[in-house]
Amino acid sequence: MLAVTALLGRPPRGDFDVVVRAADGAPVVVRNAPLLRDGTPMPTRYWLVGAGERVAVGRLESIGGVSAAESEVGLDAIAEAHRRYAAERDAAIPADHEGPRPTGGVGGTRRGVKCLHAHYAWHLAGGDDPVGRWVAERLARDS
Repeated sequence: MLAVTALLGRPPRGDFDVVVRAADGAPVVVRNAPLLRDGTPMPTRYWLVGAGERVAVGRLESIGGVSAAESEVGLDAIAEAHRRYAAERDAAIPADHEGPRPTGGVGGTRRGVKCLHAHYAWHLAGGDDPVGRWVAERLARDS
């Protein structure tokens, strides 16, 4: 909890598990509960918290990575990824939950790519995300 708080710069507002760690044990990706502690929907299931990873993906976004990923991966493949992500997240909502529910796919997005960080986080956590794979390939190529 302390390490994730330090990486976020604030305490997490919901429950989470660290699902990817760096070689030194530092958190890289957390998997969030689909609802915050106060019941607010949390659409972002996987969150990239690793400092180095966030900077690297931010650099990729700053040079047009979002548009390039959409163009190269294609909107149909991205839409399928959003559906898979939403289904996984929604399966973690308690069956008796009657309040608001999270919406959208990766990072709450309904269409296309909003944030490469969220796609990369899901990919690192083992998700079938073509945008996350695209990010991984670009980061490997550029390192």
